[in-house]
Amino acid sequence: MNAFERMNTALMVDETKQIFRVSRQAFVDPDILAAERSQIFDKCWLYLGHSSEVPKPGDFVTRQVGGRNILFARDAKSTLRAMLNTCPHRGAQVCREKHGSAKSFQCFYHGWVFGLDGALRSQPGEASYAPDFKERSTSNMQQVARFEGYRDFNFICFDKNADSLDSYLGAVKEYLDVIADQAEAGMTIVGGTQEYSMRANWKLLTENSIDGYHALTTHATYFDYLKATNGGLAPVPLEGAARDLGNGHAVLEYKAPWGRPVAQWVPMWGEDGKKEVDRLFQNLVARHGEERAKRIALFNRNLFVFPNLVVNDIMAVTVRTYYPIAPDFMNISAWALAPKEETDWARKYRLYNFLEFLGPGGFATPDDVEALEQCQRGFRNSAEAQWNDISKGMGKPVPAYDDELQMRAFWSNWNRHVFQTPI
Repeated sequence: MNAFERMNTALMVDETKQIFRVSRQAFVDPDILAAERSQIFDKCWLYLGHSSEVPKPGDFVTRQVGGRNILFARDAKSTLRAMLNTCPHRGAQVCREKHGSAKSFQCFYHGWVFGLDGALRSQPGEASYAPDFKERSTSNMQQVARFEGYRDFNFICFDKNADSLDSYLGAVKEYLDVIADQAEAGMTIVGGTQEYSMRANWKLLTENSIDGYHALTTHATYFDYLKATNGGLAPVPLEGAARDLGNGHAVLEYKAPWGRPVAQWVPMWGEDGKKEVDRLFQNLVARHGEERAKRIALFNRNLFVFPNLVVNDIMAVTVRTYYPIAPDFMNISAWALAPKEETDWARKYRLYNFLEFLGPGGFATPDDVEALEQCQRGFRNSAEAQWNDISKGMGKPVPAYDDELQMRAFWSNWNRHVFQTPI
């Protein structure tokens, strides 16, 4: 019996004493990672991509999702497809490009040709196959078991018996609506993909992404930079609240002093920038009313969708996913999201903010990489120093943005999946 099998839970929870602790075994044990792959990544809805990444028939991207190679494409009838990128003949990867546009997909090994919908169109030596060979479902590229979308955010699930995406997202939809409603003509992914890795357990990035507690210390350099920049801050306090959205999902929603090109002005943007931000805000008011316009424009959101999607609607909008390669190593992908119709001025500052703070070479991400890798190094002492504490804010009727309610929501759902026991 391995260490994981001897454990009934990785959590120590005592509501009366306001204790919520996580065993550091959960960050280092390969048997726990194996259970996560089978009980979480094989069964939960996973983010695949945004509809704007494949805008026209024939457009495609290939992506690693949940340990599988997926071909995300728009077929000749403009229907979105999610296919396992594997040839039904000998198992070769069919599409070897990261993105592009095509009329069909050809496996280079034996030359089998598939339509944009994955159906077999032709193969060399066709006369040597049974007359009905092309009509057999086993001759086609396999579609992912479940594929659904919401507001152009597309998800896949490898469990054909899983609940619908609508049910799975639940209260998350309210926040995806707020983010998507920034745009009148729809949101779009801008530019390419940021890809990097981290020598840390994947769950550390989950915690970090919805952790308001670390911002002022870990990212002190960024705040010092903004303070030292003439007009880099608005007179807005850093305050807000955390919310458990169910199913392990969570969100921080808060005000912050940085500029938001959706529309929160900072003096360094000048009078021309102020006119543009005012115009953007009035457009939001006309479409959504003043109360909702203020929520869209003036509040930031760190939205976490269990198990590994983060949408940071802060000084820019970043969509981020990550996947474990080993207990102490993960790969991360990130994309910039923006309104299709925004002006060159707004796009410039949005992308500047995207790169300056959340990019792999920006202010925040290197800080976070260092912090999480330091945690992973600290876990080498987990046999003696056994527990992480995430009890901050327990017992409070309305947890603040820098409390740890959202992390407890994640861990409770994680424990339910991995150990099959509720908290």
